[in-house]
Amino acid sequence: MNRLLSDEMVFRSEDVPAADRFDYWTELLGRTHAPMELRSDHVDDFRASQRVLGLGAVTVWSATFQPLVFRRTPKLIRQSDPETYHLSLVVRGSGAGVWRHRETEYKPYDVFINSSSLPNDVYSTGDPVQTVALEVPKALLPLPRDMAGRIVGARVSARDGMGALLAQFLTRLIADPAAYQPSDRPRLATVVTPLVAALFAHLLEADDCLPPETRRRALTLRLQAFIREHLHDPHLTPSSIAAAHHISTSYLHRLFQDEDATVAAWIRRLRLEAARCDLADPAHQDIPIHAIAARWGFPRAADFSRAYRAAYGTTPKDHRHQALHGRA
Repeated sequence: MNRLLSDEMVFRSEDVPAADRFDYWTELLGRTHAPMELRSDHVDDFRASQRVLGLGAVTVWSATFQPLVFRRTPKLIRQSDPETYHLSLVVRGSGAGVWRHRETEYKPYDVFINSSSLPNDVYSTGDPVQTVALEVPKALLPLPRDMAGRIVGARVSARDGMGALLAQFLTRLIADPAAYQPSDRPRLATVVTPLVAALFAHLLEADDCLPPETRRRALTLRLQAFIREHLHDPHLTPSSIAAAHHISTSYLHRLFQDEDATVAAWIRRLRLEAARCDLADPAHQDIPIHAIAARWGFPRAADFSRAYRAAYGTTPKDHRHQALHGRA
């Protein structure tokens, strides 16, 4: 049964009779993604569930299903082509994709990249298979068409680098979609689309193929990822960040002009958020507040307390007591 909740659709195979489940799953994928031929050894009682979130032109979903073979044929492409790139994080199970130009195997925490415009066979194994995925219109990713073959079928690790950034966004979004208001969804699309563009730029190893604005956004995302990875470093400064990326400090500041904070303010906000999480964590209740502050780049306790009160309207001590007392 489908339950349409504004831009959210949920499907569970057990909500329909066993004999109808596989055909209905095939129909669902044809409507939410693109028409496909499906094959499975579990047709008589197919088990699957899927949640689809619409973020304007971008679609994000999670799916759990029994092993399948997905096929997009030239005939189906001629009949209906939504002109999208499909990126899927393999959470559980494994599989393989076969195109005319490439065959690629996938394992858990790989990102699978496909195109609705290219004939392909995708094999999934494992019971169940679990994925988190998104589809982005090609019109939002201004890449030359002859580059598609270099991207589609590429296996990307979601354990580090650009693949990890994309995977973290997808898993956090799909884990609690109720945390976002309907008005947030178009804004979320403006976050994920540059992430995909940056990943493609990384794969192509040719940023010159992208428009200047996309190249700048890709660099900004790389800078932000670097900052998150080095928050513990007390020597993390705009000049050290710029030097690590072989750009000038003035250019770094220009890149952050479109963000909602300066470079230094962005670093301070991330550090405060990390410290706030540690203060509320029972596993860290025996760690002194000044030690948590120092861990997140605030060597002076007075500076930490002042910044914390300015950001959250309370002291670190009061927040810790309230968080742990409320949990108790």
